[in-house]
Amino acid sequence: MAGRHYHHGNSPAAWTAVLIIFVGFSIGSAYTVMAEPLGVLAGAVVVALGGVVGLVMRAMGLGQATTLVKPTTGAAGSGVAAATVPAPATGEQEQEQATASS
Repeated sequence: MAGRHYHHGNSPAAWTAVLIIFVGFSIGSAYTVMAEPLGVLAGAVVVALGGVVGLVMRAMGLGQATTLVKPTTGAAGSGVAAATVPAPATGEQEQEQATASS
């Protein structure tokens, strides 16, 4: 596992969704303190909107890329399914090569 690198969701879709959801929670929290139910509802709507925006952006190709990895354990034909894992982030391969050469 030492050689595997994961993307951890660093994509425009993930950042945008998280930012919108954070704003929605902030709105909902502020209106909770002020005891305004409609404001809390507005915050919940913004949170839901953030999730939808993230999914739409991912569908547009701005999300995390995935690659198919074959299982490393189990005999051939054992029925073990291949797992889908994130592709390496941009620049990680160059860093690995630079580290390996030094």
